[in-house]
Amino acid sequence: MNHRAPAAAPLLLALVLLGAGCSGGVEGTPGAAGVRDPYFPGLGNGGYDVTHYGLELDVEPAADRLRGTATITARATQDLSAFHLDLAGLDVESATVEGKPAAVNRAGKELTIRPGGAVEDRLRKGRTFTTVVRYSGAPQTITDPDGSKEGWLRTADGAVALGEPTGSMAWFPGNHHPSDKATYDIEVTVPDPLTAVSNGQLVSRSTAGSRTSYHWRTAEPMASYLATVAVGRFTTQQSRTPDGIRLFTAVDPESAAASKDVLARIPDVLAWSAEKFGPYPFTSAGAVVERTGDSTYALETQNRPVFPGPPDTALLVHELAHQWFGNSVTPATWRDMWLNEGFATYAEWLWAADHDGVPVRESFDEAYEDDANWAFPPAAPPTAVELSDAPVYGRGAMVVHRLRLAIDDDKAFFALVRGWTKAHRHGNASTDDFTAYVEQETGQDLTGLWDAWLYGESRPPEEG
Repeated sequence: MNHRAPAAAPLLLALVLLGAGCSGGVEGTPGAAGVRDPYFPGLGNGGYDVTHYGLELDVEPAADRLRGTATITARATQDLSAFHLDLAGLDVESATVEGKPAAVNRAGKELTIRPGGAVEDRLRKGRTFTTVVRYSGAPQTITDPDGSKEGWLRTADGAVALGEPTGSMAWFPGNHHPSDKATYDIEVTVPDPLTAVSNGQLVSRSTAGSRTSYHWRTAEPMASYLATVAVGRFTTQQSRTPDGIRLFTAVDPESAAASKDVLARIPDVLAWSAEKFGPYPFTSAGAVVERTGDSTYALETQNRPVFPGPPDTALLVHELAHQWFGNSVTPATWRDMWLNEGFATYAEWLWAADHDGVPVRESFDEAYEDDANWAFPPAAPPTAVELSDAPVYGRGAMVVHRLRLAIDDDKAFFALVRGWTKAHRHGNASTDDFTAYVEQETGQDLTGLWDAWLYGESRPPEEG
């Protein structure tokens, strides 16, 4: 994990201690500063569960400046004397808990919030409370352990926020582990003629002077790594699918012509995916297409995947499959990422079989012969550096196909998949949850399959 530790702002360290009530009123113990993720142990925070983020962002791309107010509604899961928020860079100007000034300390990417007030203001277990944090600064671009860039990425005409696995803390404070999902209202104000695009549905758009505010709402739970903001000179289009899903696409003009035909297939891909994986889990969909070079990878940001230039159909299928696998059914920890990528890669194989005449067995054989897929077991990447390497994708898809062969009944297999997405809709699930679910539903002991294909260190016989 390679975070750049920001220097503590002098104003922050002395912030509102006078109003925090150092004497007490608040009892309990501090929430944990991390949730002990296998690859990012300091990511996320304990002691509370966020239910809603209200983010108000004022973005000045030319000045590389962001000013934000985060209103975080959460439920205490223990008696809290203090709690942590993840935030990389940016200067905190003030914080309140339940409308009263709170003391704030900064240590790298960890904010410690200590509520003040009287006895009746104690954050008892089960209590819902609201924290407001005001902050500003130049948002960071974060370098991942594998060298890729995330967080706040500058583009030719604006910026785009990409958060997998830790980058969302670069633009708003929160509980940034995938196990804590919440609903979102994100209002972004930008200078004209730029457009601000985010997740969910566009609730309102209003202009004052030379600046326009865009209010986006995500009503279904979302992990913070799936939250996005894209600011640029986009060409936008709104429509609905035949079954009522709202579509919103935003395309950089330089990518518009090359993207047109592929983006027109979104309704068909969603309908095909729903047949395979169950009903689409959200009320909105679409895409953000940047110009080539603005980012280096696609990301399945919820409702509206971000593409680093015009996508091909296979990439569109992959990122839309993530709306089921990863976005609705979200990994419990980052060790479970193969559940996202294995199923999304398998969706590509299924699409190729149904539309391009490429049998799934042919896709499987190609993956099987690729030595890169055997570097490590998909359910146990050695370190965070390998989290997005080939075995998580290709060998993950092979696990899914071996399961299909073991069931030996396509109707039963796809019923199993649809049941999985239904059972964990808008929740979190681990690899153990998946293997237990499969064995319970099929009545089979599949230990040999899991040992060989999911956890095995060597390449098993293809026909074994």
